[in-house]
Amino acid sequence: MSIAELTSEIAIEEERYTRYGGADPRPPEAFAGPQSPEAPNRHFSTVTRATSALLDPEEVNWDGPGDMANPQNWSTTRKWFITFIVVFMTVNVTFASAAPAATQDYVAAAFHSSTEISDFITSNFLFGYVLGPVFWGPGSELFGRRPIFIFAMSIYTLLHLGQGLAKNMATMLVIRFLAGFFACAPLVNAGGVIADIWNAEKRGTAVTFFTAGVFIGPLSGPLIAGYILESGATWRWVYWVMMMWAGLVTGLVIVGIPETYAPVILLNKVKALRKADPHGNRHLFAGHEKQDWSWKGVSERTLLRPFRMLAGEPILILITIYLTVLYGVLYGLLQAFPIIFIEKRGFTIGQNGLTFIAMGIGSTLGAGLNLWLSRDMPRIIKEWRGFPPPEKRLPGGMIGSIAFVVGILWLGWTGNYPSVKWYVPTLGAIPVGMGFALIFTSCLSYLVETYLMYSASAFAANTICRSLAGAVFPLFTLQMFNKLGTNWAMTLLGGIGLIMAPSPFIFYRYGAIIRQRSKFAPCIDLKIAKVLAEEKAAREMKVTLTPAGARCDATPSLLTSHDHS
Repeated sequence: MSIAELTSEIAIEEERYTRYGGADPRPPEAFAGPQSPEAPNRHFSTVTRATSALLDPEEVNWDGPGDMANPQNWSTTRKWFITFIVVFMTVNVTFASAAPAATQDYVAAAFHSSTEISDFITSNFLFGYVLGPVFWGPGSELFGRRPIFIFAMSIYTLLHLGQGLAKNMATMLVIRFLAGFFACAPLVNAGGVIADIWNAEKRGTAVTFFTAGVFIGPLSGPLIAGYILESGATWRWVYWVMMMWAGLVTGLVIVGIPETYAPVILLNKVKALRKADPHGNRHLFAGHEKQDWSWKGVSERTLLRPFRMLAGEPILILITIYLTVLYGVLYGLLQAFPIIFIEKRGFTIGQNGLTFIAMGIGSTLGAGLNLWLSRDMPRIIKEWRGFPPPEKRLPGGMIGSIAFVVGILWLGWTGNYPSVKWYVPTLGAIPVGMGFALIFTSCLSYLVETYLMYSASAFAANTICRSLAGAVFPLFTLQMFNKLGTNWAMTLLGGIGLIMAPSPFIFYRYGAIIRQRSKFAPCIDLKIAKVLAEEKAAREMKVTLTPAGARCDATPSLLTSHDHS
């Protein structure tokens, strides 16, 4: 393949990503051979300007590269405000998954139910997470991010009322499942919002904060709920507090989050143009209208494609298994900490909640370390024309995989013996939290960079599996710890973590080779590497052929330097 053909192919794939983000509705088979670009490029590079003539002139696009309707062009202040709301929303819905764990014994006593049944108060919420991606992913593609957020968060807020007023366990469990189903919408689409508004250079920082939010919620849940119960309030007040907080977040969403999904923004633009001049603009259309929104088309993208990828993509398989185990351990620790600190050391429920601060500190340290490890990414992204090798995102995961195993063993073996001071196992929770944050941030970023226009499907598969593990782990954690003991139960979990620990190292070394054989990974960085090598060879040849003392101008790059959105 010539350098011109490579450059054209890179431009086509870049246009696909900038047009659809991580949710390209078209299968990879549609791009098996030479294709003409179907979508306008937001960046208007030299190559894409040349190919833009192939576009349908009736398709509505941005009004130039500086169009302020394009979320990529919004001010940095506005982008961070939107990111803050998205992270705040994530903290809220994950808090709601974990806080009721502190109320389970109280609810079981009030409803004359068994402890095993009350464990489903946490699990049913997470079972709702499992079903959520099937609806909220395509919903945001069809209607946009904003209406899905408003609708789902409003219903989720009202469902807290049902939990607080529940008169029996059956009602509580059904409503908890529904609450989890609606609460999943922010988790499914928050990453999409970040991709909508941030380019590759800045997106890593935003993803780090989002990932921190995923952990802050579950870790703060037992702390706040524990002290609500210790204050003398009934267990129902935990749900009232959750409802008030959810209402505040929903209000912020309504006021502060505009539509960010580019295809829907352009669709709204077309509708406005048609309304302004029904006759003159009747032929205008948006690319969004040309997608297949039949049941078959939607189910292919949202139901079949994620599992097709999960069945045939080694990178997605291993990372999903790894993150699934970690997510299960996270929710399993909600059951394990009371054994270590309440049963063995006589802590109150509020004091037990305080021990989760150690994991929060670890998660914060992990997020900070990940930002430090990513300090050279702006330069790397510029060097790689906006598409750096995904493996550049993995160093944090490599460190985190070791920290997690060390922390789990530390926590388990020191926590098992009441004679060991309470602060020793508590300190062991710090590397556990650090490992969680580093691994999740690194691996999720790796999935985005690897699958690009198919990353939404990769995320859907990953979210479904993770949520299923989070729902199932609490159901057997108590039995496992009681039968094996804290030390050996934690050793079992640490052993599983140790088996999975080489994953980021393997992908760092062999990821490029594995990606080349992938059906869904576009490998734009590998194509750019060929172009860069050709350019370097051309420069060296020119220098060699230039007479001594003659002026030699650098060969201009055939690719413009810009970031993908």
